[in-house]
Amino acid sequence: MQRCVIIGASAIADYKRIRSFLHDDDFFIVCDGGLNHIEKLNISPNLIVGDFDSHENPNLKTETIVLPCEKDDTDSVFALKTAISRGFKDFLFIGMLGLRLDHSLGNLYMLLKCHKEKLSACMLDDYSEIQLVGSKPVFIEDKYAYFSLLNINGKARGITIKNAKYPLTNGIIESDYQYGISNEVLKGTTAEVSVHEGELLLVKVWK
Repeated sequence: MQRCVIIGASAIADYKRIRSFLHDDDFFIVCDGGLNHIEKLNISPNLIVGDFDSHENPNLKTETIVLPCEKDDTDSVFALKTAISRGFKDFLFIGMLGLRLDHSLGNLYMLLKCHKEKLSACMLDDYSEIQLVGSKPVFIEDKYAYFSLLNINGKARGITIKNAKYPLTNGIIESDYQYGISNEVLKGTTAEVSVHEGELLLVKVWK
């Protein structure tokens, strides 16, 4: 199944690194101000959505959905819902984390929506790869400088971390005490993380 890449308006500094994650056959949905990135990412949108409050509507021949400025869904959330309705099951989000904390947090929670609907999803910024981890083990290579586990939804129980500087067996992380920050994969190994109950935000920080 074709992967859907949703591009938001947040700043991107390292275009070369972000481009390395893109595939020729990706389906690109560009949200409003995300249009500022398409030239440096060297991509052509398959779908453009937005209320065009941060970028003028380019009026391309590309399919475009114009949204009202006053609405419940952000442009990014609308793009995700549209992609899900069209059958996409694998997502990459870029340009989603920036100076606006409210928008950044709202965008991060799209990962939780994907996880709840059993969809594959990853979010990139200039420093890291971000995903949700639950009962299905996730493996982390030692090419990353650090990895962190954060609780963004209730209480996570039965947390297991293997092959890391700070291993854990049957641990609990609650939202009000985030002690899973800045762990490290043991050199020459692959770390393994799983959560028996609940889910955690996994942030893999690049070297």
